[in-house]
Amino acid sequence: MTKKLNSKNKNFYKKLSNFLDSRNENINLRDPKVFKIIDDVKKNGDQALIKYEKKFSNNKKIIISETEIKKCIRNLDRKVKKSIDLAFNRIFKYHSNQKFKNFKFRDNLKNIFEYKYFPIEKVGIYVPGGTASYPSTVLMNAIPAILANVKKIFMVTPLFEGKLNPGVIYAAKKCKINKIYSIGGAQAIAALAYGTAKVEKVNKIVGPGNRYVTAAKKEVFGDVGIDKIAGPSEISIVVDKYSNPDWVASDLISQAEHDKNSQSILLSINDEIIEKVKFSIKKKLNLLPRKNIAKYSLDKFGLFIKCSNLNEIAKIINIIAPEHLELNVKNYNFLKNKVFNAGSIFLGKYSTEAFGDYLAGPNHVLPTNGAAKFSSGLSVYDFLKAISYSNLSKRGIEKLGPSVITLADFEGLEGHSKSVKIRIKKKGY
Repeated sequence: MTKKLNSKNKNFYKKLSNFLDSRNENINLRDPKVFKIIDDVKKNGDQALIKYEKKFSNNKKIIISETEIKKCIRNLDRKVKKSIDLAFNRIFKYHSNQKFKNFKFRDNLKNIFEYKYFPIEKVGIYVPGGTASYPSTVLMNAIPAILANVKKIFMVTPLFEGKLNPGVIYAAKKCKINKIYSIGGAQAIAALAYGTAKVEKVNKIVGPGNRYVTAAKKEVFGDVGIDKIAGPSEISIVVDKYSNPDWVASDLISQAEHDKNSQSILLSINDEIIEKVKFSIKKKLNLLPRKNIAKYSLDKFGLFIKCSNLNEIAKIINIIAPEHLELNVKNYNFLKNKVFNAGSIFLGKYSTEAFGDYLAGPNHVLPTNGAAKFSSGLSVYDFLKAISYSNLSKRGIEKLGPSVITLADFEGLEGHSKSVKIRIKKKGY
């Protein structure tokens, strides 16, 4: 059964912290098998890559041809195509508002300073396969890269039972992905990070995956950039006496069905609505195809929290820092203005998180495991880097140089000090 805590009880915050930590401890991202695969691909390239593809998915090829792409999407349901088109347009429009601006200025000493943005040259997107495939993952990762003007975007996605997912391939075609590789797992991450004869090395890897993929991304970080270390999905929902318990139960279950380690948390000052939601979850779980996954997630990592007031709810949410937050309450603006740790916030009873997963517009690649305390969802800015430029004038170095010399000497860096002194022909230097 899903656990329940009352904020009035003794040691509540300690119990909450221990509960949140227990889930993080359950997600092990250090696996010798992953290290071995990465090292093998790094040393032996395509030979190792094909070996692991044969072993894990009975796949003997790496690159998807244009002919195979056309054949794959030919019979895709028109409704699915239209929905992907709609999602593309909405996500593109939203992310188009994420502006970046170069700047250049001259100070009063005629020194010139500049800051200029450049797109990352090559990006690899990991799209999960297996029992489920996600066209939405393609859109959410590729569209910000497109808007940042990334030159080359590659996609890796594993086969499932020897087949490509037509929705994923259609979304990739829509995003004009440069090349699609039918590979997955830690071996795909290693191939993108270090390159092989067939797989082009990238500068940054983005996209979700299972714990082996996440462990591999963590391992290659530093040799390439990554978006984030993403954990299983999370949702926290705040409800009041006006909330529809069946709607709320559905939203909690929608996150629980993602993964056994997903987390669904309900907060309210109203005990009656908590009990109604709990009862509704029991009824709805039995009708769910992925009920075993959802039930495990809710039993192990689900939580109901009875709170004293809205200020306390805001405090608790900022401690949890959930990936997704639904404010399914009448006075959601009060909480909206007090919550500053959350990946994405959904306001009002109609704003179900599932809408955000597909086509609301904001990105669904979000910080998990409390990382919303220091990071944000994927955006155009994740596909940019910047260079600063300094052009010092003669007057500028002579005027500012003595202060640089003072600081360099204070820090014991005589070489720094002398590199300024040699340029200054003034008293004492």
